[in-house]
Amino acid sequence: MTIFTVADLRDHPAESIVERVSGTLALWRKRARERTELTKITARDARDLGLDPGILAIEASKPFWRA
Repeated sequence: MTIFTVADLRDHPAESIVERVSGTLALWRKRARERTELTKITARDARDLGLDPGILAIEASKPFWRA
């Protein structure tokens, strides 16, 4: 999660902060979409792909703001 400090606000122009916030929001949307897609993979398909279904379930259950 990105945390902005007073130094960040002082050292960067406003457009840079807007771009950073926009980038963070885009990353969060991407994670949410990807985790939704993970829930659609069946245990059998996961094993066919060489993935552990339990690990997929853990990843899919994470909130979008966590890496």
